[in-house]
Amino acid sequence: MLSLFPRRTFFSQCFLRSLGSAAFIQNTHKKDCIRVNDICTIKNSFTFSRSFHRWPPLLSDKQLSELDFERICDETLESLCDFFEALLDEHGNLKGADVTYLDGVLTVSLGENGTYVINRQTPNKQIWLSSPKSGPKRYDLIEKKAWIYKHDQKSLHSLLQEELSELLRTDIKLSKCLYSTL
Repeated sequence: MLSLFPRRTFFSQCFLRSLGSAAFIQNTHKKDCIRVNDICTIKNSFTFSRSFHRWPPLLSDKQLSELDFERICDETLESLCDFFEALLDEHGNLKGADVTYLDGVLTVSLGENGTYVINRQTPNKQIWLSSPKSGPKRYDLIEKKAWIYKHDQKSLHSLLQEELSELLRTDIKLSKCLYSTL
């Protein structure tokens, strides 16, 4: 399906509706139009192309209030904290291992294996991870179901699962933690 939109009145006469990985634009006027399939620059700063909607739509600031974001973050981090506490109880042989969760910051020390820091970033509505194995990453909440790193499409929980399984040489599953799957 090819949709058309006017060049000059894009913001005032059109609205964008995302359907899967394609975007369709509806408008009221058909004169002086260009095709959506073309890459075009609108207002010298906004570039639109078919690949613009490569990832699932992120929740916008309007869809997720600051209180909802903090509640979801707290649920996510508390769930991870409970998981890590149980994990460290099972692996009592880790010297210097410790878990602390305070004011939106979860710190997991795995002794010689390094320290993970997972914290909420309320202004950006993200969860940030600092990993001793993969470095820093910023995760966005997708469809109120999972925290996804948009550059590689991996979830926070799947990355932790892979890294911890490798570090601790055991099969780790985080699928029962809150906000772990799409």
